[in-house]
Order: sequence, then C-alpha cells, then structure tokens
Amino acid sequence: MAHFILFYDYAPDYLERRAEFRDEHLNLAWAAQARGELFLAGALAEPSDGGVLIFSCETAATPEAFAQADPYVHHGLVTTYRVRPWTTVVGEHAASPVRP
Repeated sequence: MAHFILFYDYAPDYLERRAEFRDEHLNLAWAAQARGELFLAGALAEPSDGGVLIFSCETAATPEAFAQADPYVHHGLVTTYRVRPWTTVVGEHAASPVRP
C-alpha cells in the first residue's frame, strides 16, 4: 500500500457556496473511507483556501478518480487539484518504515 495526498485549491467563495454540495461531497468521502482508501481529509483553516485528503491505496488513480467524481470539483468550488505521492517512513501506518 502507498500513500498519496490530494491537494485542493478552493475558489474565493468556497465557504459561501459549499452548503449546497457538502452532503454529496461528504458521502463520497465517507464511502472512500469505508473502502479503506481515504485515511484522513479536511479543509485547511485560517485561511480556508484549500483542502487536503490523504489516501492509502495502490496507485494515484484512486485519488484522481475521487477528485473527478467530487461535486466540489464539478461545481467550481475547487479551482485546481493535484495528487502527490507521499513517502511515509514514520508511524504505525507508514508504507515504508525506516528506523535508525
């Protein structure tokens, strides 16, 4: 299993517009979590200009598919997104633990 981070950049009016799409977005996220794909997710604060979603999966295709299905992306609340592989080395869930 590998880790990937999905970064979201939010539109300036994200906070004003999210209520309409939030349940659908959260249902998508909780379904991914139930499948064991989404480890943690949430919006950045102060300022609320982006979000971070941490995936535990085999390939970047999983977080990419999540973003493509997300109503926040479809309706312009997310202006850009990017998926980055994350080499985790410390912690109980590290994909490639390294100990001195």
